[in-house]
Amino acid sequence: MATIRDVAERAGVSVGTVSRVLSGNATVKQRLRERVQAVIEELDYKPNQAARALRTNRVDVIGLVVPDITNPFFAQLAKAIETEAASHGQFVMLANTHDDLETESRQIMALLDRSPRGLIVVASSDSPEASIDSDVPILSIDRRFRNRPLACIDNEHGSIQIAEHLHALGHRSICYISGPPNTEVGRVRQNGFVQRIRALSTHDDPIDLEVREGQFSFESGETIGHDIMSGKRANMPSAVAAASDQIAIGVMRAARDRGLKVPADIALTGFDDIDMSALAYPRLTTIRQPIQALARAVIAPIIDTSIASHDVKIRGSLIVRGSTVTAESRSTVPLAGKAKSN
Repeated sequence: MATIRDVAERAGVSVGTVSRVLSGNATVKQRLRERVQAVIEELDYKPNQAARALRTNRVDVIGLVVPDITNPFFAQLAKAIETEAASHGQFVMLANTHDDLETESRQIMALLDRSPRGLIVVASSDSPEASIDSDVPILSIDRRFRNRPLACIDNEHGSIQIAEHLHALGHRSICYISGPPNTEVGRVRQNGFVQRIRALSTHDDPIDLEVREGQFSFESGETIGHDIMSGKRANMPSAVAAASDQIAIGVMRAARDRGLKVPADIALTGFDDIDMSALAYPRLTTIRQPIQALARAVIAPIIDTSIASHDVKIRGSLIVRGSTVTAESRSTVPLAGKAKSN
């Protein structure tokens, strides 16, 4: 069985260089990295992970904590993080908190006890600012965890794009269904949408806006959707903007149950661009999250500790599909979707 010394000798480098290649150290030049990797494959070298963990007091594992793995967006996010981690020779250990703060704390401490390379957290809700006594890098993604650096989409800009899209289509009676107010993402998305609608509304061309408080779930969208559509059709908004695709798909389901059609009777938008949004009928107009870029943003400072951790905000893209049409011609249903640049 080949050893790390065999690899070093065959590649003509030091044992330390081989070790840095194995750990994904960014200081190793690309050509040298490729040479060492070729020898590793040639000799079928398998690192002794247990011995390596004893030397470094770290395992090649990155912890990932999410509020609800059944949420399609978090499942897609976890996949992107796992793929990015694997490209650096790291594995991902996933923990689910069930949107519960106490469970979140227990899961985080359990992962930290295993001395991971780093820890990435999607907070279940706004959490206390109390610090965690650990030298393991801890970063937030999508939702901020305590005072840790956050990588997320520019939620305000995304909501502004949706508001401007509906306004440009002539919608002047709009219902906005928010995310939970105990999350920063829920508040920022709502604020971005509401403030832009207010700015677009004028004395001569007013916009009637109603805001409903929801949760990031299909059930929440369906319940609120039924309530919105329970009265006379003349009193219904011409468009519903949802703070997430799950909410929007719930509203779509409620419309179908009531014999109404999207967008013929009511236009609809989401946020996140989960895979299901392109499979729904009609396909959902939404904001596409830059998931791969977010995954790179949180993995990079864990792999290379010389990279300073700081907040990263990345703009998403408006994806126009069949769930939105002009207020005057809502009976026309587009079949294809297109992306608009930021």
